[in-house]
Amino acid sequence: MSRLFGEQHRALQDRFDSRRMADRIEQIGVKLEIGPMEQAYIEARDMFFLSSVDHRGRPTVSYKGGDPGFVRVLDPHTLAFPSYDGNGMFYSTGNLSANPQVGLLFIDFEKPHRIRVQGTASVSADDPLRTTWKEAELVVRVTVSELWQNCPRYVHRYDKVKASRYVPREEAATPLCAWKRIDGMQDVLRAHELEAVEQAGNISVDEWVGYIVAGDERA
Repeated sequence: MSRLFGEQHRALQDRFDSRRMADRIEQIGVKLEIGPMEQAYIEARDMFFLSSVDHRGRPTVSYKGGDPGFVRVLDPHTLAFPSYDGNGMFYSTGNLSANPQVGLLFIDFEKPHRIRVQGTASVSADDPLRTTWKEAELVVRVTVSELWQNCPRYVHRYDKVKASRYVPREEAATPLCAWKRIDGMQDVLRAHELEAVEQAGNISVDEWVGYIVAGDERA
């Protein structure tokens, strides 16, 4: 019995005569625990894509970034990562709090190389790991059910130019994100954010969009 494929997958596999290939890939490629190679790869990444399901049953995908090592493998069945300050929506973590089913896609665009992870997630502000990541608001732990390496042939090769200056780091103060300085946002900011805006000064929407269009790291 397949762990990955249902009737909808089988219908397409049979249409294109790929059922045997799919079964072989699952047989030799799908793992039920994180091995040393997968651990080294995952913990070397500085970003991944996180998929979750919202309250209306709709899938959504978000980008998660940090310095290499911000995703940690705790044991062969568990990994964890921090939830840093965002836009206040708590969209992904809110989704996981109601529906723990999660998918993670780790990609190295320079090699290229990618690993997919399926599992169930838990979200906590009281996790003892939270204080080990600077400015982490929550910790997400994922119990891994399956993981496998994907074929890299359609992954375009990119070079990393520069790490984000907004990733919390022990050796530096984390800058205030520019969109919180936009005129008209101040009435919805939290106290510590409002204080930072008062020190940095306001900007216009056009100025912030200009940062984005120009690729300015202040965006």
